[in-house]
Amino acid sequence: MSSWNSGRIIGQRPPLKPKEVWAIRTRLQMLGAVRDLALFNLEVDSKLRACDLVAISVGDVSISGRVRDRAIIVQKKTSEQVEL
Repeated sequence: MSSWNSGRIIGQRPPLKPKEVWAIRTRLQMLGAVRDLALFNLEVDSKLRACDLVAISVGDVSISGRVRDRAIIVQKKTSEQVEL
């Protein structure tokens, strides 16, 4: 009997290479997935954890219909502030 993770890579995955990042960005642009592209760019540029990224609301990054120059997010795990 084999385990459920037999043959699978476990543990932390290696970071994306710049070529892979640009391939994903290009694919999302071609699909017209504006929301997904914005989330992907925010994640790559800010290095936020997924739980912090999905907790961001529109009000965190915009005010009165305009995008803020800077936003401050408090990380859930470390309680540290991250400036976007």
